[in-house]
Amino acid sequence: MINKRILFFMPSIEGGGVEKNLFIVSNHFAKKFEKVDLITTSTEFKKKFDKRINIISPKINFWKRYGRRIKYLICLILLIKTLLKNKDVKVFSFQANIYCLIVCKLLNTKIVVRSNSAPIGWSNNFFKLFIFKRILKLADITMVNSLKFKKELKKKFNVDSKVIYNPLNTKEIIKLSRKKLKESFFKKKSLNIINVGRFTDQKDHLTLLKAINLIKFKIDIRLIIIGRGINYDLIKNYIKQNKLEKIIKLVNFTKNPFPYIKKSQLFILSSTYEGLPNVLLEALVLRKFIISSNCQTGPSEILLNGNGGLLFKVKDYKALSKKILFFSRNKRKCRSLLKNSVSSLSRFDSRINLKKYTDLFLKL
Repeated sequence: MINKRILFFMPSIEGGGVEKNLFIVSNHFAKKFEKVDLITTSTEFKKKFDKRINIISPKINFWKRYGRRIKYLICLILLIKTLLKNKDVKVFSFQANIYCLIVCKLLNTKIVVRSNSAPIGWSNNFFKLFIFKRILKLADITMVNSLKFKKELKKKFNVDSKVIYNPLNTKEIIKLSRKKLKESFFKKKSLNIINVGRFTDQKDHLTLLKAINLIKFKIDIRLIIIGRGINYDLIKNYIKQNKLEKIIKLVNFTKNPFPYIKKSQLFILSSTYEGLPNVLLEALVLRKFIISSNCQTGPSEILLNGNGGLLFKVKDYKALSKKILFFSRNKRKCRSLLKNSVSSLSRFDSRINLKKYTDLFLKL
């Protein structure tokens, strides 16, 4: 065991791709480092963490009905209390990075900041841009999960960063995908499409729905969208207004979407921005062809700039509809592209990338 104390900072765990990385990395650290703590308000995910991880959370639960900012505030108070008692802690921030960074610098604590999504998604006004430019560079190490992300961070904030790809546990994904489903919505003769993502503006489900609406009479389609979020009613109303209920089904968020992905033929991602979308890597593990928006950042890197899947311009539903038709009519060509992307998955191997995480903290 390495004689270091690592503290993960993740105020709000919500079950997405960032959280999956948190579970994998923190559990790996629990096996490598002498003491591992986690500050969070989301105690309902406790079973996801190694028992050796000390979870620091508030004792009362009234805050759960409030949004992220209240959770951030509560966890920052817990962070200050913890750092005042323990001077030798190294902090790993997965969320609320700027707030966490300020606290750590004031208390003279070493910190690694992990940026999870492209700058276009979190620096879209002058004030935020001003703050990020001046504070983000104060981190001892800034970590990102794609090469394009690294370039964007340097270009926009003049911040040097370290690239470590998301650790991909292929054995676990394949194992979970074997669970049997009673789901009979997909049909043998249909083009069965899957989308997995939170119902938020970032995931831009309307672009996907508009594309399907455009070609619903041209090919036999079945689409399952798995997720939850503030845009649920918006998505449901669009489906109803355009009479798409027979070909589109909404499935509530599930911790194991892999059996659904396994039953599909095509995975579509329509996001306006990402970091390095885990869900695309997971789809490739299950050998599913991918059509994705060419958003910042991640999809083009995963899909080898279009040599491992199909890319379309963000929000261009007409282009997406054409890509879907192309897939349905050119299966042999698409199988060749899929083979390229699957063969390049070794870049994301969990053992390789988890070792990089460990080495990162040994340098602090």
